[in-house]
Amino acid sequence: MLKILGRNSSINVMKVLWACEELSLPFERVDVGGAFAFKNFPDYLRLNPNGRVPTINDDGFVLYESNVILRYLASTYGSGKLLPQGKARWMGEQWMDWQQTTLLANMSTVFWQLVRTEPAKRDQPAIQAGIKALQGLWPFVDEHLGKHAFIAGDSFSMADIPIGCMAYRWYAFDGVERPSLKHLEAWWTKLKVRPGYQKHLFLPMV
Repeated sequence: MLKILGRNSSINVMKVLWACEELSLPFERVDVGGAFAFKNFPDYLRLNPNGRVPTINDDGFVLYESNVILRYLASTYGSGKLLPQGKARWMGEQWMDWQQTTLLANMSTVFWQLVRTEPAKRDQPAIQAGIKALQGLWPFVDEHLGKHAFIAGDSFSMADIPIGCMAYRWYAFDGVERPSLKHLEAWWTKLKVRPGYQKHLFLPMV
């Protein structure tokens, strides 16, 4: 059985759990990272020397980096369900990488400051800089979704999961001014009714 190593409050672990739900793929999850440190899996660093989550062990095949895990699961178990075909795949891959290289840094700054930092210790200039950057980045997704029903085209795919997880947090932040983006919000509304989203993303943001 597929083993997923990582706490379920990690946004990157949520990606993998959501994908497994979409694929009806059974798995066992072990709490690792965060408050759990590595006490539940003391040999974790042998599998993932970065010390981050998630890592998967699929019958002896070990893999880390959440978006790569999504690609692996979609390719291995999707039977075409989550893996876009033709040029749509590469458009989806582009946006999956964009989530990691462009969107994630500012999302992480705002998340850690607003959610995991005590109010008195928050870096307000960093928060405001992060929010300002995100106010300029999310319209890119909105413009794209004005031309496509989903990130990779006409159908839900693995490409929707990473940015969908980011959208979950973006719309959960309290006191953040967000531009009105009708295409982004319509897409996000479609994601919210999916069982994998409802089961694995409606968790305390801690």
